[in-house]
Amino acid sequence: MTWVWEHLGDIGGYAASHALLAGIPLVVGLALALPLGWLARRLPRVAPLIVGGSGLLYTIPSLALFILMPLVLGSKILDAINVYVAMTIYTVALLVRSVVDALGSVPESTALAATAMGYRRLGRALAVELPLAVPVLASGLRVAAVSNVSIVSVASLIGYPQLGYYLTDGYQRSFPLEIGVGIVGCVLLALVFDLAIRGAEWALTPWARAGSSGGSGRAPKEVAAT
Repeated sequence: MTWVWEHLGDIGGYAASHALLAGIPLVVGLALALPLGWLARRLPRVAPLIVGGSGLLYTIPSLALFILMPLVLGSKILDAINVYVAMTIYTVALLVRSVVDALGSVPESTALAATAMGYRRLGRALAVELPLAVPVLASGLRVAAVSNVSIVSVASLIGYPQLGYYLTDGYQRSFPLEIGVGIVGCVLLALVFDLAIRGAEWALTPWARAGSSGGSGRAPKEVAAT
């Protein structure tokens, strides 16, 4: 354990780098997946192409994608942009189907009521359907977050510093404690992401909290009157 205390500053730095490499693509990927998922819901004929095509992106081996990125982007092998773009691709691959499922979980009667109140498709999606889809969407986002934390570790094989460094360096040096630090660090980081997403879900669904506490929980005000 002395080694851990001596390297605590380095561990914190690698953890922060790991968090950025996993977290920023999660946000960007969600922003890209939302319109793609919405289009898939509104255009059933192209839905298999959007959902299936995005899902295929996840089958690309992570190490191969990290190595391919500099060739595609014209960047250097150790540039952070390579990891950010690759992880965004994986995030979109996971979240498009989650967005489709989340929007599909909204009761049809609610969507019809919003339409009857004058909402157009885009306004209804933003003001009514998306807020009600938050619980299902949050579940998919939690899976994507844990996946990102795991896949980012692979980037250590090409020399990019983050918690995965302790896995590769510990293996090369036959140092189990260092490997354990990498594993525990990744697990704790994944838990932090999970708790953050749960907290955001809790904040964005006040009607669910009111309902679970036995109060007069109400859905978003736009459709409450129905």
